[in-house]
Amino acid sequence: MGPRLEVVKGDITIETSDAIVNAANTSLLGGGGVDGAIHRAAGIELYEHCRTLGGCEVGDAKATPGFRLPATWVIHTVGPRWRDGRQGEPEFLASCYRRCLEVADEVGARSVSFPNISTGLYGYPVDEAARVAVATVRNANTDVELVRFVCFNDDNLRATDAALAASG
Repeated sequence: MGPRLEVVKGDITIETSDAIVNAANTSLLGGGGVDGAIHRAAGIELYEHCRTLGGCEVGDAKATPGFRLPATWVIHTVGPRWRDGRQGEPEFLASCYRRCLEVADEVGARSVSFPNISTGLYGYPVDEAARVAVATVRNANTDVELVRFVCFNDDNLRATDAALAASG
């Protein structure tokens, strides 16, 4: 049985989960959207720590301390850029969610808050992204007890609610 799933609209930088997920770029050194917001809220220490990690591949994940964030951990993952859905995007996106939960298990996190990975600057259609996210997390073999999908806007909230309802 997978973790309990919740959907909320909000700001991931104020989540009190054991770990929050950063939808990062491959450098892990900050950027726009949720990535920039997390880096600003965590402080320069996050940037300095990320400089030591050597980046991150699409579909993979790496953990850092949360520094000035309420969360103990930040799990950075790099989602796929949407092209046409036939370039491995669903598999890469599912890998992001799976790897984040694996990393959460490695650091002992029992609650994890996810943003809507790849639906902002990377252009992944929100409905399709939500279906991949919910299905992947629901079927995960993890010790994480609670996964909260923290939606930045109404479109992602609606899509994630719908995907959760459809998944049973």
